Amino acid sequence: MTESAVRKPRLATGVRLQWDRVRERHVLLYPEGALALNPTAADVLGLCDGERTVDDIAAELSARYDGSPVGDDVARLLSAIADRGLVIDADA
Repeated sequence: MTESAVRKPRLATGVRLQWDRVRERHVLLYPEGALALNPTAADVLGLCDGERTVDDIAAELSARYDGSPVGDDVARLLSAIADRGLVIDADA
């Protein structure tokens, strides 16, 4: 699995995952704007509670998607979102 920037991801303070009725998709809202998400990214971020590890999130999503190997994709997504400061490590 690709190394993620965070071990136990959670949304940063002021960031929230929300369903946008107008666009009919999930968005990640933060003080400077919004990031439109595809359904898979919304599933990943919905599991970022600060309790689950990146591996836990990948395992849960793999089970949802019939055993598909999603670990590297989950780690890359979380790393990219963390680079923007929208996801942080709960243990940090």
